[in-house]
Order: sequence, then C-alpha cells, then structure tokens
Amino acid sequence: MSKFLKGTIILLAAGLITRVLGFINRIVIARFIGEEGVGLYMMAVPTFILAITITQIGLPVAISKNVAEAEAAGDTGKIKKILVVSLATTITLSIIFTPILLFVAPLLAETLLTDSRTLMPLLAVAPVVPIVAISSVIRGYFQGRQNMKPAALSQLMEQVVRIALIALLTKMFLPYGIEYAAAGAMAASVVGELASLLYLLTTFKLKKKFRVRRQFFSFVKSGKQTFKELMSIAMPTTGSRLIGNLAWFFEPIVVAHSLAIAGVATIEATKQYGALTGFALPLLMLPSFVTQSLATALVPAISEANAQNNQGLIEYRLQQALRLSLLTGGLAVIILFVLSHPLMLVMYGSASGAGFIQLMAPFFILFYFQAPLQATLQALNLARAAMINSLIGALAKTAVIFVLASQPAFGIYGVAMGLLVGFVLVTLLHFATILKKISFTFYIRDYVKTFLIMALSGWTGSWFFLHFPLQTGLALKVLLVTIVISILYFFMLLLLGLLHKEELNRIPWIGKPLAKLTFR
Repeated sequence: MSKFLKGTIILLAAGLITRVLGFINRIVIARFIGEEGVGLYMMAVPTFILAITITQIGLPVAISKNVAEAEAAGDTGKIKKILVVSLATTITLSIIFTPILLFVAPLLAETLLTDSRTLMPLLAVAPVVPIVAISSVIRGYFQGRQNMKPAALSQLMEQVVRIALIALLTKMFLPYGIEYAAAGAMAASVVGELASLLYLLTTFKLKKKFRVRRQFFSFVKSGKQTFKELMSIAMPTTGSRLIGNLAWFFEPIVVAHSLAIAGVATIEATKQYGALTGFALPLLMLPSFVTQSLATALVPAISEANAQNNQGLIEYRLQQALRLSLLTGGLAVIILFVLSHPLMLVMYGSASGAGFIQLMAPFFILFYFQAPLQATLQALNLARAAMINSLIGALAKTAVIFVLASQPAFGIYGVAMGLLVGFVLVTLLHFATILKKISFTFYIRDYVKTFLIMALSGWTGSWFFLHFPLQTGLALKVLLVTIVISILYFFMLLLLGLLHKEELNRIPWIGKPLAKLTFR
C-alpha cells in the first residue's frame, strides 16, 4: 500500500472518530447552555481561528511540502533546519499575538460583536494560541514524512480530553451566567489542545532522528534561505487562509449589524446565529473529515509527484480524492436533507436549524470538493492563485450577507445564502485554476450515476420514514432510516461500478467480499 493511501486511511479513521466525538461535544454544549450560549461560543470561535492562522502563517503546509521533498532527497540536515526555523517563527509570533488578543478582547466584544457577553469566551481563547502554534509545526513535520498516525492520534486525544471536561466546566460556571458557561466550553478546548501538544512532543522525542536543541540558535541564524523557501509557500497559503478567516471573523460582526438593521434584537440575533453556525453547519460539514484527510495526505503526495514531473500521477491522485469526496458527501447530503427536522430534535432538542440544512444541503457537494482542490493548488505551487480565489469568494460572501440579512424578508436566511455563494464561487474558481495547470478528465457518466443514486436513495429514505411500520422512539427511527439509506446507497455504488475493486481490496476484513460485487 502506498504512503498516500495508508496515510489517507489513517486520517479518515481518526477523522471519523474525531468528528463523532466533536458532535458529542456540541450536543453537550447545546444541552447545557442552549442556543443563546452556543451563539456566544460561536461568536468567539472565529477570533480564535484568526489568531491561530496569523500565528501559524501557513507554515504547516509549507513544512509538509518541504519536508517531503527533503525526505525524498535523504537530506536529514535540511529537515532539522526546516523544523528549527519553523518553531522559532511560530513561538515568536505567539509571544506577540497572545497579549494583543487579550488587549483587544473588550473592544471586540462591546463594539464589533455588539454583545458584551462575548468577552469571557474571547479571554478564554487566548492561552490556546502558543499551544496550537507549536503543535501545528510538529504535525506538519510528521505529515511531510507521510506519517499520519501521530497527527491522527493527537486529534483523538484532544477531543477525548475536551469531552471529559466540557460538561464539568459548563456546569461549574453556568451559575455565574451564560457567558461564563460559554467561556468554560472554550477553556475545555484549550486543555484539549494542550493534551494534544503533550502527546505530539512525546511522540516526536521518541521518533526523531536528530536533536532539535543541539545548535538550535546556530541553525536559526543560518536558516535564512530555509526561511525564504518556507515563506514562498507559507505566505500565499496563509494569505488564502487569512482571507477566509478574516471573512469568518467579520461574519458575526456583519451578521449582528445586518440583523439589527432588519429589526432583530441582539439576544434573538445571537440565538439565530447559534442555530445556523452551532447546530446546522456542523452537521453539513460532517463529511469534511473525509475531504480534510484527503487534502492533508494530498499535499506531500502531489508535491512528490510534481517534483518528479509525473503529471499522470498528479491527475490520478486528484481524481481519487474528488471521487471519494463526491461519494461520501453525496450520502451525507441525502441523509441530512431527508432527516433534517428529526435529526435536529434528536441531537439538540430543537428544530431551529432544520430549515438551514434543507436550504444548504444540495449545494454542499461543491464545498466537499474545496479542500482537495486547495491542497492540490498548494502542492503545485499555486498557493497565490488559491489566495486570490479565496479573496473573491470572501468578498462575495460578505456582500451577499449584508445585502440579504439586512432585509426583514430574508433575515438569518440571508446569512445562509451568503455562505453558499462564498464557497460555491471559491470551489469553481479552484477548479478553473487547476484546469489551466494540468490535464484533467471529467467522467460525466460517473457524476450522472452518482446523482441518480442520490435521488433514488433520498426518495426511498423519505418514503420509509413516512411509512415506518413500527411505533418506535424518534431516535431509533432516525437511526434505522439512516441505515436503510446508507445500505441502499452503498450497494448501488457497488452495482454501478463507482467503487473500484482495487480500492475495496485494501479495506481490511470486508474489502475482498465487497470487491466481488462491483464491476470496476
């Protein structure tokens, strides 16, 4: 099995478990602090992500790409220099930006977010910046060596620790106010990230081939060229992410002011934003653990193929990633669309986000393509083009949100439409950019087959839910209908040859029997 496929499988397995644990985490938060508390929590999250992006400055992708190339050349000294320079850079930036975040938190809460209760969650975010900055460098190192296990296990550890603390901290702080409970949820995330970092440091110490502390500062002083090489990839990459995260940072600000213009009160706006971003979007983004895993594995794999000028291998790996994104995303879209209302009730005890899911789910297929496409652009040294595409999408999203959400006829649904416009536009622009760089074949018949399977599975699931023969609880009914849709969807993929025999054969235990059912 190739390093690319092995790494992808490890990340997929860990991503699935991590995403399930993440949903448990969100359910606990929703049950303890409700839509309003989730809204406060989600208003602080974009600031957290923006601070991390600025501190990392795109180094994880650059480290992964450069370490992969140095590993192929057998240059251990170059690998150490990459690691030392990256650590020095991120530690310095985290020392600068953590106090800044603490200083500007009151201004963000009271003036920009228009809800002073977001101050406590914002303050709780600050300690995580240096933790994630260091851990991301070590993850990039392991990913560059196409060893995905440490990164995968660290994600699992982070979620387990977070879930272990989330109920305790939210319950502990809730008597002091909803804002303190939201800060407790954020603090649980910080402790989870710390546990993840400690695991990565331990694993790195056991597996490293060199001593990082030996001649650390001499490597930093002589690392000017290495720094330039890293920045040539990191700056356009961070530019792309920074644009997306700045747009996300301003999103709750624009939403709050737009809904105010539409006549929605602050508390109600916070609840609506919590239902959209805390309830609906996490479910819609569920399949992104597949696409993110593929994207993480694609960067070093395509970088290696590009260094060897193997255009055929580049297209083959991209086709694999996009096909898997389509097939997994297609199943998720059908289940979410058909079961949106009961899923919301079962998971959160509220159906507030069901309308958002039904509006957005059909378009999310294009969102699932975005991560593999962006990873390919980065591996092909087209990070600057990805950044421009992200800028165009961010501007379009923000404009649509302001125009539609400020009108009473649209309100919070204008925000949902703006999000759709943003990611659909970016995905299409990424496609267009890649087509200029490499040859790419569109297998129209496979896409038509997939959409037909989605339509048939969705109709069957809807009929089965309405005519369910047994009187059972809602949770069991949702589970059984989900199983029916999944089995039907999967076997139609096999019968129509959309899953290939060589891919199924690599699945442990059940792969070979399943491979006999497919025609390809």
